[in-house]
Amino acid sequence: MGSGNVRVDPRLLEFIVCPRDRSNLREVGRELVCEQAHAYGIVDGVPVLLVEEVPFTHCEASELMPAPVGSEIDPFVNKWIATTNGALYSHLAGKLQEYPIPHLRLPPGNGRLFLEVGCSWGRWCIAAARASYRPIGVDPSLGGVRAARHVAAQLGVDALFVVGDGRCLPLRDSIIDQAFSYSVLQHLSKDNARAALREIRRVLRPGGESLIQMANKLGPRSLYNQLRLKFVKTAGFEVRYWLPGELLSAFSPGTGPHGS
Repeated sequence: MGSGNVRVDPRLLEFIVCPRDRSNLREVGRELVCEQAHAYGIVDGVPVLLVEEVPFTHCEASELMPAPVGSEIDPFVNKWIATTNGALYSHLAGKLQEYPIPHLRLPPGNGRLFLEVGCSWGRWCIAAARASYRPIGVDPSLGGVRAARHVAAQLGVDALFVVGDGRCLPLRDSIIDQAFSYSVLQHLSKDNARAALREIRRVLRPGGESLIQMANKLGPRSLYNQLRLKFVKTAGFEVRYWLPGELLSAFSPGTGPHGS
């Protein structure tokens, strides 16, 4: 698997490892190969570090769309804005005039390493870069990650992106200062979300912190949504609702000081 002539950003090789055995990766032709000979594709400079034997959590929008021309809005973002940003953006699909980059609710980064799990087209990584973090975005969607690189380049933002799974992050142990995930883990089954939290715990350095959105089952909005759906058991990529005790158990110990 692999195409294009763009090599992997050499800075990424400082941080990424084989998601199967966590050994070092080196670029061999159009692949990244680890010390145990596991090989991973490179598409337009994007490392695709997925573990194929681990079932995907959902069908992600991964189609490869043309790169934007000049200041044109990236076609992937324009098409998938509602899917990647939420239903409130659905009226903007195909009509975006600018990228909706949010404000990051964190103190200035001062060069600290920031990880976004489930970055899609990179809006929070861009927000983190503007807040003086060094962002790394991870997402299973090749289409989303490829768009993230395009958008970051358009906006003059320095960020690194890799295709990977939050349950088997292709990152070295204890390197991340700030982990972040918005409206992603709450869509996974609780077992898969716990697996992703264990991986976040692994890659956080001592003293590192996390800010992760989850759905409190007893929160007003959560109660409204559950009532609207008649408390039907969720499946697929639908939101899972967690009791406060479940959240405390899942996040502690080891994910650092955290918000959820």
